[in-house]
Formats: sequence, structure tokens, C-alpha cells
Amino acid sequence: MREAAMNTAVPSLKVHSDDNVSIVLTAGGLPAGTELDTGAVLKEDVPFGHKVALADIEKGGAVIRYGVTIGLALQPLEKGAWVNEHMIMLPEAPHLESLKAPAVAPKSLPPLEGYTFEGYRNADGSVGTRNLLGISISVQCVAGVVEHAVKRIREELLPNYPNVDDVVPLTHSYGCGVAINATDAYIPIRTIKNIALNPNFGGEVMVVALGCEKLRPEMIMTKGDDKATSMYLQDEGLSGFSAMVDDILLQARMHLERLNNRQRETCPVSDLVVGMQCGGSDAFSGITANPMLGAAADLIVRAGGSVMFSEVTEVRDSVHLLPPRAASADVVEKLVSEMAWYDAYLDKGGADRSANTTPGNKAGGLSGIVEKSLGSVAKSGSSPIVDVIGPGERLRRKGLTFAATPAGDFVCGTLQLAAGMNLHIFTTGRGTPYNLPTTPTIKVATNSTLAARWFDIMDVDAGRIASGEISVEEGGWELFRLILDIASGRCKTAADKLGIRNDLVLFNPAPIT
Repeated sequence: MREAAMNTAVPSLKVHSDDNVSIVLTAGGLPAGTELDTGAVLKEDVPFGHKVALADIEKGGAVIRYGVTIGLALQPLEKGAWVNEHMIMLPEAPHLESLKAPAVAPKSLPPLEGYTFEGYRNADGSVGTRNLLGISISVQCVAGVVEHAVKRIREELLPNYPNVDDVVPLTHSYGCGVAINATDAYIPIRTIKNIALNPNFGGEVMVVALGCEKLRPEMIMTKGDDKATSMYLQDEGLSGFSAMVDDILLQARMHLERLNNRQRETCPVSDLVVGMQCGGSDAFSGITANPMLGAAADLIVRAGGSVMFSEVTEVRDSVHLLPPRAASADVVEKLVSEMAWYDAYLDKGGADRSANTTPGNKAGGLSGIVEKSLGSVAKSGSSPIVDVIGPGERLRRKGLTFAATPAGDFVCGTLQLAAGMNLHIFTTGRGTPYNLPTTPTIKVATNSTLAARWFDIMDVDAGRIASGEISVEEGGWELFRLILDIASGRCKTAADKLGIRNDLVLFNPAPIT
């Protein structure tokens, strides 16, 4: 009888041999009384992706996933109990002062040769995956005028420049009513400046200003750039709205002429700058999609390319895992500095790292930020970490970089764009139509249920890893090849086919007056 019962046991997912919880794999969840392949019998109904206790856990005892304590039990938990966010408390965060550089620098992964993509080579040596005219603004006041002008540019000018993919308004909410010289004001200012320098804009910087704002165009333009243009709507030579728009179109035409001369050419993978991000995460993020991204990240780095992983609050509880991968003591020092800065920033706002986890994360089986963090860092793969950059800074080195950004999807994506990414990869378990108009955004579903339901919004189904259809390594190669195809313009992402666009969102920790 026992053997027959075991044959009807339902599979669940235990990530690490030391774990005392497993994950429900059955779409729609499982009812009370179900026997899992671990031997646990469910004490109650447990939703899809949620955790089940594999042994009795006493009050204050460790709840272990990924072989790590993700929380402490607030009450005794019986074997077979549903373990969710209401039953555990966060353990103490890793102490930053304990982080040290490794005695021996980590070894680089073996090189990967022979892979290329078709990109747009820029005068500064960077390469774009798109050929776009980006129109920056110095203040939100002019955003409506610029968006009107962009509509006319698309209708009246773009048909004459077939090599230009699109025109994109780089609008934001900064520029006026701000403490322009405040301690942290450099963050939004350098972000706006560096976004205009993104390789997908071909070195063509165009700024539309109002005239009375604190953020002057010259603050977001590179000194000595003779191709950059700017104009003020308050210019006394402009009479009426139509004159303003006509002047924008006149300047746009000059930039479009030069952009139209760009042609795709064969480029090595070393010219790729890929930003890795996750949002709407669930319990599968850290075992399917994020490890798939990590495998692809290692392939890109092995081929000489650049990869960024980000989201400070989603790294903070796993930060102790990163120093052994640091290429130098300087990397660890920068990592500690950025983490400490963000701890202080949250504390000043009366928040802490626990504020990161969303209702959707919890509904998807993530009980807290520690569990989420352990899954999030999987996007970084196993390559050495060569650098750490602050919010709004440009990438300095090829290889794997930690870009210290907030975890908010649009803020993180905006800062990765400023850092120079020319292709974006975004994982989600709950689902999001997120897409940046400035950069191809490949969307990876963490579970096959989401991939099937959002069949025309997701690009990759990483849930096949959980079902055993493919391995993490196979998924990494599949994603790597898709990256090369998307970067080359041979195919479009699902969100681009649908025309989905999200706004850029600046990170501004400085005062508004």
C-alpha cells in the first residue's frame, strides 16, 4: 500500500538538500490532504508557487530555502503546513563591515569566440542595437510640446529617413522647483545627461528647454559636442505654438539626416551592453528565469561583452555572496559604499529593506526580501564582478558590473539606460507589460502558466526549467542566441510588436523646493 501511495505522490520542488520547505509546482495549487513526493502531506490548501514545510519547525526556528535561512518562524509550523509571509520574520541583514575582498581573485571564465551581431557603430566606438532620434528635455514643462512635435516628426519626417527606427521623447519630471545644488542633485542630472549618450541614439544629442528652469541645457550636454543642439520655447523669436513645434522639427531634421547614414555592420559580442532586471517576481524567479539570465550573462561576459545586474534592496540580503566574486578590493569597497548609502537613504525615509516585497511577490510565493534577494542575484551568473557604479553613472569596464539602482522597475531600467545598456532583459513571474521604447526589452516568464496566459507579451518561457524540459544551461544558450537576433534587428520583441511603451522615471533623492 505504501508503494502505491508513493506512486501517486505529487511532485514539488526542493531547491537545496538543506531546505526544510519545498515549492508547489501544480498550476492552481494543491488541496489539503495531498501527499507530496517529499513525503509531506498538506495540512491545508496551498497555492501554486508557495512553500510547504517538509519537517516540523519550532517557533523561532529557521525556515530554509536555497540552503539559506530566509526567515524565522513566528509560530510552530507542522510538517505539511503552508509557509507564507504571515508566519515568518526577517533575519538580521548581513553586516557590511564583515564584507572583505577575497585573498585570491576569482578566475575568469573560459573565453567564447565566434559570435557576432549586426549593430550600429558610433563615432565613440560604442554600438547601438537601434537607430533612434532621442529628444531630451530640461524640464517637464516642455514635455507636452515635445510629444506633439514627436507625433509630427513620425508622420511628416520619418518616412523620408528609412534607416531611422523611430523618434523617442526622453521626458521626465525634473528641472524646475528643484534644489539644483543639493548634495544628491547630481544623480538625476547625470542620469539625464548620460541617457542622451546612450549608444542607441547614435551620438545625436537634441535638447528642448523652456528658458526659466534651473536645469540648463548646457548642464546635460557634453562640452565641445558640435553636433548637439538645443532650443528654448521662451525664445522671443518664436511666436506661438506652431513656431515652437516648427523649430523642433527643423532641428530634428538635421539629426535625422546624420542618423539616416548609419548602417548595421557585423560587431563582436564585446560591443553588447545588457541590463538584467526582474519585476513582478514570484517563487519561480530564482529557480528558472533568473538562473537562465545568469547563464546567458556568463556567455556574454565570456564573449567579451558587458552585463549589468542591479536593484540594491534585492541584493542587500545576498550581498555576502558577492565579495568572493570581486575582481579587486576596490570592487568590494564600492559595493559596501553603495549598500551603506542606500541603507541610510531608506532609514531617512522611515523605511527598511522589507518595504521592497510587494503584494504580488507575496501572492506568488515570496515570503520576504531575503527569499526574493537570493533569487534575484541569480541573474548575475558566476562571472567575476569587475566594477560597481552608482545611480546614473556610465559603465566603465567590460564584464559583469553591479549598477547600484533602486529596485523599482522603471527607475532601474532608466538608470541602466543611462549606464549605456543597448539591450534589456526583464524577468517576471506575476506578469508585466513593461517595455522601454529606447531599448529592445526581452521578457522572460518564470513559469509556464504565465507564459501560456500571456502568450503574446512574453518572449521566453523559463518555466520549462522547472518542468525538466530544458536545463538552466540550455535555457542560457537559447536566450543568448535570442539576444543576438534581437540586437541584430532580425526579429522584434513581443512588446515592440504590440507597441507597448513605458515612461522613463528618474531617481531623485534630492529635495524639491
